[in-house]
Amino acid sequence: MSKIADNSVWDKTFPESGKVDHQKVTFKNRYGITLAADVYLPKNRGGKRLAALAVSGPFGAVKEQSSGLYAQTMAERGFVALAFDASYTGESGGEPRNVASPDINTEDFSAAVDYLGTLSCVDRNRIGVIGICGFGSMSLNAAAVDKRIKAVVTTSMYDMSRVMAKGYYDKMTIEQRTQMLEHLSQQRWKDAENGSPAPGPRILPEKLAGNEASFVVDYFNYYRTKRGYHRNSPNSAGAWTATNPLSFMNFPLLTYIKEISPRPILLIAGEHAHSRYFSEDAYKLAGDPKELLIIPGAGHVDLYDRVNLIPFENLATFFRKNLM
Repeated sequence: MSKIADNSVWDKTFPESGKVDHQKVTFKNRYGITLAADVYLPKNRGGKRLAALAVSGPFGAVKEQSSGLYAQTMAERGFVALAFDASYTGESGGEPRNVASPDINTEDFSAAVDYLGTLSCVDRNRIGVIGICGFGSMSLNAAAVDKRIKAVVTTSMYDMSRVMAKGYYDKMTIEQRTQMLEHLSQQRWKDAENGSPAPGPRILPEKLAGNEASFVVDYFNYYRTKRGYHRNSPNSAGAWTATNPLSFMNFPLLTYIKEISPRPILLIAGEHAHSRYFSEDAYKLAGDPKELLIIPGAGHVDLYDRVNLIPFENLATFFRKNLM
């Protein structure tokens, strides 16, 4: 757990807005892990109770990056918005550091809903969630089980259990899967002998070699440059634990996506995003009402911070309509 920064210090990768109030908060999930978050509130909110949003992602990012930008921008549009660090990452608690869990990270969204519902300025019957990248699948999983979540939006969604279990475009063979699980299983012996889990390889290189896939270049240009770098982000400055994929490979996140219905879903993806198929397939699996919005000219990472491409007005319209 990183030391929580002074509330008066702006430590984000995006400019501070003069239209909102901001404060750092903490709360616990039902596993007893302390989560750190930033709450953004409209300055001219009056005394009425407002609709609220819980926001997290991308996978390996922290609240000072994309999720904070989304939360601040939605607060400018009249919502109470909370961007939180997932368990084991950023300023949130949990040991060991930099490990993800399809179960606990799903719970993190519900814990954020718990917290929002305790605020006097929030109408607890009007709470939605936004999941970015890998936390898109966690947000959908949370909405399926947590009926307090009235509407859900995902952007650049990754189905994390699918991609870890089957590889990109489901191209992992059963032999490759078995080999990977054998390797991870043996790694557990090493971790047990050492008394702590070993880190995996750095998520992104220090420098590009020039032969990387285009989406790796896109990630690098966000996480490893001034544009999106943050010291607390595993993608910027760290690595997941070596055994991180294990539970995702055995925990299909979108199993109950149909049970979100009749609450609405909006899935947003870039036209040129390598991850676009995750949103398209989730759309096919989901019940009504649902909407798939493809952003012309956008790639996966563009929807992290390119405010000229992120359809914030569409998000605001969607939530105003569905968080009545």
